[in-house]
Amino acid sequence: MIAKPTVRYSLTENNRRLLIALVAVAVAIAFGAVGFHAIEGWSVLDSLYVSAQTVTTVGYGDLTPATRNGRIFSTVFMLGGVGVVLYALTTMVQAIVQSELLATLGQRRQIRKMSKLRNHFIICGAGRVGSHLVRGLLGGNESFIVLETDPRRVAELSELGVVVLVRDATLEESLREAGVEHARGLAACLPDDADNVYVVLTARDLNSRLHIVARAVEEQAEAKLIRAGANRVVAPTIIGGHRMAMALTKPAVDDFLGSITANQLDLAFEQLEVSPASALAGQRLRDTTIRSELDIVVVSIRRTDGKILFNPSGDATVESGDILIAIGHAESLMKLTALAQGARA
Repeated sequence: MIAKPTVRYSLTENNRRLLIALVAVAVAIAFGAVGFHAIEGWSVLDSLYVSAQTVTTVGYGDLTPATRNGRIFSTVFMLGGVGVVLYALTTMVQAIVQSELLATLGQRRQIRKMSKLRNHFIICGAGRVGSHLVRGLLGGNESFIVLETDPRRVAELSELGVVVLVRDATLEESLREAGVEHARGLAACLPDDADNVYVVLTARDLNSRLHIVARAVEEQAEAKLIRAGANRVVAPTIIGGHRMAMALTKPAVDDFLGSITANQLDLAFEQLEVSPASALAGQRLRDTTIRSELDIVVVSIRRTDGKILFNPSGDATVESGDILIAIGHAESLMKLTALAQGARA
């Protein structure tokens, strides 16, 4: 991940040390100015001028101590002031090197971690649409990585604990670095349709089995994204228009959908594939525990041949390879998912 507690602590410690070093230099110059002003009787500006020359070892020679006490003070101040400046320079160099080293090590650690990712999602762009997608995936405890170049968005995502790769998503090497060959799905959420088309083309070429969802800014871009290889295209403006029409004409339906989206009813939709080893395979819906014990409603069943049974009756048989679309409480859906994967009831 980009932001880890140890890294933040080290960076804070470096800042503290730098601040101490700068304050020490400022105090040394001020101390010298006060001494020269009191001993030699120079003006405040001249005293600051000579004090700065002394600690930086410049020594123009235009103003020099003329009194015995002034020369004694200058000797002591030279030794102490130069030491303070050397300490400050050493601290600055050390802090810079340490910060670069931590950043390099963190980046290498992140790359090693990403190389082990399997069956994950890749989010290209974390703008207005991508940021909401990221929060949705965080809520679902999914494994994913974000490709983003905007520093402000990278910082925000890092604070959320999101794995961020600061790369241009339109580049093939960026997608490879994000593990596109082993990814489960990719979302192209860039603000430009041409960039999304390029991302989809590149990702489809690198992984023919990848499930790709793309954002379309303009309505006419949908067909291009489909031809480029996207499995689904989402146009936020069109969806927003449909949602507004529903809110205007069917407010009760819109309230119900909104309550599910906002998780106000503790309900969620889930899709799950029935494994050959599942106890559900070969059973009629009425003979399963889906409705009676788990209190889950099966909205539809999609057969392996693409046929969809909407609102299937209790006599509908669940077959291996079917995809069930169900609605219910999150805990019950987790149990049904495990059951569909072959776990014992």
